[in-house]
Amino acid sequence: MVKVIAWKPAQNKEGKDFISIQLQGGIEAIQSQQTGKMYLTARTAWIPSTFDVPTAIDLVGSTLPGEIRKIHCQPYDYTVKETGEVIQLTYTFEYLPEGALPEVNPALQSPVVNAFASAVHE
Repeated sequence: MVKVIAWKPAQNKEGKDFISIQLQGGIEAIQSQQTGKMYLTARTAWIPSTFDVPTAIDLVGSTLPGEIRKIHCQPYDYTVKETGEVIQLTYTFEYLPEGALPEVNPALQSPVVNAFASAVHE
């Protein structure tokens, strides 16, 4: 299950306004790469919606079946808010509804996987 924890106004590439909803997955225990100590965190993802502001406000606190998945993507720069450090990431987090299969980005697959997939579909 994921929980709606926030909303914000956003704008698409064409300049049209919409409401973006922030979803949060369950709590995870992660080991710090710097200190080796464990800490708790939860994955979050923003998802566009067609809701108006009053509906978005009412949605905060509600739950949906599914999970937040770590998805590999093309490298991009990310600024760490607390330190201002710019790091390069190769993943993002996306909402995956219960029972849905994650999409596979062909640009991120290896030639071996692409060859296998082509042979299977012939």
